[in-house]
Amino acid sequence: MTDTTGRTTDQEQRARDTAERFREVYGAAPTGVWAAPGRVNLIGEHTDYNDGFVMPLALPHTTLAAAAPRTDGVLRVHSGDGGGSGDGQTVELRLDTLRPAPDGGWAAYPAGVVWAMREAGLPVGGADLHYDSTVPVGAGLSSSAALEVVTALALDDLYGLGLTRQRLAQLAQRAENAFVGVPCGIMDQTAAACCTDGHALFLDTRDLSQRQVPFDLAGEGLRLLVVDTRVKHELGDGAYAQRRAMCERGARALGVHALRDVPYAHLPAVLDGLPAEHDEPGDGTGDGGPGVRAVVRHVVTENRRVEDVIARLDAGDPRAIGPLLTAGHASLRDDFRVSCAELDLAVDAAVAAGALGARMTGGGFGGSAVVLVEEADTDTVTARVTGAFAAAGHPAPRIFPAVPGAGARRLR
Repeated sequence: MTDTTGRTTDQEQRARDTAERFREVYGAAPTGVWAAPGRVNLIGEHTDYNDGFVMPLALPHTTLAAAAPRTDGVLRVHSGDGGGSGDGQTVELRLDTLRPAPDGGWAAYPAGVVWAMREAGLPVGGADLHYDSTVPVGAGLSSSAALEVVTALALDDLYGLGLTRQRLAQLAQRAENAFVGVPCGIMDQTAAACCTDGHALFLDTRDLSQRQVPFDLAGEGLRLLVVDTRVKHELGDGAYAQRRAMCERGARALGVHALRDVPYAHLPAVLDGLPAEHDEPGDGTGDGGPGVRAVVRHVVTENRRVEDVIARLDAGDPRAIGPLLTAGHASLRDDFRVSCAELDLAVDAAVAAGALGARMTGGGFGGSAVVLVEEADTDTVTARVTGAFAAAGHPAPRIFPAVPGAGARRLR
């Protein structure tokens, strides 16, 4: 039911199918059907938990939830594929026994949303939910945030809470941080909740101010491709937490609240002023991760790259963002050390084939890259990247255009 971009060719038909599957699973019709998208981050990586700037856009790939309320304090969740479970089994939980569950599987994400809402004092009761998703799981495209946000939006409507989209995103983030145990920032959930069709979202993660930036690449003869490497290296989760800890260590060493507060113009002097021991790699992951100087340099320069990308888009020169994407990848690879061989290969092959710029997107250690290309060069770049993967013995990547879509909404 999707075209090659992941955009539904008949959104209403997909919503009807999801509602019908709910009826098959639970024996009654749902109250409604809601959707939340995956996201790709154009620029601003590992800055959101440093109070920095990010610029994601919503993908047309979505997670749908059909839902109905319950009055018996029971939460039932079912997913054929939307939660990454793939087993078609229904998970049943009691609300009064919900506890943080780092190893709780895919059901921990919607359960965590219910828990976070109730912990916040919101009058949320039980529910039956069925999920269907086209968001690739494990591709760094925030399938977990889509699952959390669509759950939060459905519960908001079912129980008449009247929450803002940003509040829904914050509750979804708390679910992932405190219930699932992933120390993510606020970007993914805000993108899923707040993006608008045809725009990239400029988000200041300190004060949560937003600006919708027009992003019509097709009108300029350009495309933004997503290259899903189809790999995810196991050290990713522990290494993510280690990078965050190193950022916090850097902020303490510099006497600032967050690395966002380090001025770009003063960066060389700031780095020179750090004690020598802050060049040493962090411990705990075995990946030879970066020292404090390196993570400080990445976060400060990445924030500047976000500002530079916005300036070029505002000036009507989207082609000029290409080198900024490539520079961002070099920083993620060399300073923050969250890239991997497959991501580096995707970026290098794309740029060698004539792409205007490319970089990894998401947390790293696998997942996806974004590639900015002239529309006329799409096939050439796609073929070059695919051929490079084949020559290296890697599985064939999945490559598709990223068309900025809408954030979470009710479909029926």
